[in-house]
Amino acid sequence: MQSIQKAKKTSFIKVFKKDYQLYLLALPAIIFFVIFHYIPMYGVQIAFKDFIAVKGITGSPWVGFKHFNRFFTSFQFWRLMKNTLGISIYQLIASFPIPIIMALLLNQTRNQKFKKVVQTVTYAPHFISVVVLTGMMYIFLSPRNGIVNQLLMFLGQEPIFFLGDAKYYKSVFVFSGVWQNAGWGSIIYLAALSGINTELYEAAKVDGATKLQTIWNIDIPGIMPTAVILLIMNVGRIMDVGFQKAYLLQNPLNVSSAEIISTYIYKIGLIQSQFSYSTAIGLFNTVINIILLVSVNKFAKKVGETSLW
Repeated sequence: MQSIQKAKKTSFIKVFKKDYQLYLLALPAIIFFVIFHYIPMYGVQIAFKDFIAVKGITGSPWVGFKHFNRFFTSFQFWRLMKNTLGISIYQLIASFPIPIIMALLLNQTRNQKFKKVVQTVTYAPHFISVVVLTGMMYIFLSPRNGIVNQLLMFLGQEPIFFLGDAKYYKSVFVFSGVWQNAGWGSIIYLAALSGINTELYEAAKVDGATKLQTIWNIDIPGIMPTAVILLIMNVGRIMDVGFQKAYLLQNPLNVSSAEIISTYIYKIGLIQSQFSYSTAIGLFNTVINIILLVSVNKFAKKVGETSLW
């Protein structure tokens, strides 16, 4: 046993000496994750305590699953779950295929100038901050002067207060995200398409394949492993809708559809200072994401032999 461990240690040292530049490049990222993601895990224990600031984390009394039971039995639980899952699944269905479709279409475009213009136009919204984006949504969707309602009135329809009606909140949230991130998300698929052997396209051309047949038989199988990996990662974040945009688009008129777990944690944790309760909700949210990630990864590996690990 000792000889095996010694051999492994010697092998690691050799690999490290050979590729030490790569380890040094990875060091800042490792330090970042250790400081900001792993060390703070120490504070997760307050989910099982009645946290008292003057006593600190170690001095606060243990209460077990008290805060979890409080959340599961609260009237907010099912509403938060319904809103969070509703927005997440809606977002996954609406936003996941669009970058793939864009990448497939751009890959078949032979006019390079047109391709660059489309890429620039679709990538640009990604660099708009969430605060600016929500401000744009309020301006564009204004019931009085918004361009969307101006168009509706031009077509003879009544103006709609999109951000003041709970039934429109999810669509506004999801499709504003699609507009902002679809072009940027297509980059990784374009990179995967560029790695496909060009001889396959030449063979398809010789065989008289149409563009649609080329996409179906060459492009889609070529990017399928990448798509599966990204799908697994997206499902693993299905409970993590995001805080900023959800909170900024909220108002008293649409809060019945807009209140999600992340915004609720902010309100009860930082505004109402219920630290233990909010930590318990956040921990529950994280555990669900981990379970989904592991389950989908296992299923993908079993079905298609493509997985994160």
